[in-house]
Amino acid sequence: MKSLLWCVLLLAAAAALAADKPPWRLAADANFEPYSYLSDDMEPQGLDVELVSAVMRETGQPFRISLLPWERVKQQLALKEADAGFVFTGTLERRAQYDLAGPLRKGQTVFVAMKRNPLQDWRGLDDLKPYVIGQVRGYSYDTEFDKAPLTRDDHAGSPRQLVAMLLAGRVDVIVGDKVQLMYFVQEQKAAGLVRVLPRPLVEMPRYVAFAKGDPRARQFEAALKRLQQSGALQPIFQRWAQ
Repeated sequence: MKSLLWCVLLLAAAAALAADKPPWRLAADANFEPYSYLSDDMEPQGLDVELVSAVMRETGQPFRISLLPWERVKQQLALKEADAGFVFTGTLERRAQYDLAGPLRKGQTVFVAMKRNPLQDWRGLDDLKPYVIGQVRGYSYDTEFDKAPLTRDDHAGSPRQLVAMLLAGRVDVIVGDKVQLMYFVQEQKAAGLVRVLPRPLVEMPRYVAFAKGDPRARQFEAALKRLQQSGALQPIFQRWAQ
């Protein structure tokens, strides 16, 4: 009887300790459909939200996900108002800023132009020099591309605005995640008007960013690898691919 009572007390103490754990604060872009965005009732949803939530449940840690404008996500990480942010590219700049856990998934960054544009494809970044390239303010795409002397327009605060700028003729070419850009193109029923240039800019893994030296980055990555090896994340990918 005493042994049973002792076990009950230990379980109660463990539950109390778990309840006292501060939740991990994770932040992501609120305008990154279909990866992370707010539902009609203002709840976080999207492919990346589901992936990160699954990994966090695997860690056993309490967590809270907030979706914000991308610049605020980076600001919250800098001010330590968020413990982690997602998703980030694996550029040299990002690796210098953060400890990157993952990759969570892979993404393909492409150029999209109107079909009436004479640009059919590109071999080198010099091929893009005659055109105004639209990109989202504050985004990093690829180290070489980010530093290239190209004519850019970064007035867009979101990929949806970027697609609108292309369709309105304000820019000649836009750059971004292939799945996402085409999601917004289809939203505008304009798939027949645009062309995805065949050669991608980069096929880059996407990561969850933690502060330098934060041991939670490795804890998250270990949980992610367990789920990847078991195939537990595949149903999420398949659901969002439909």
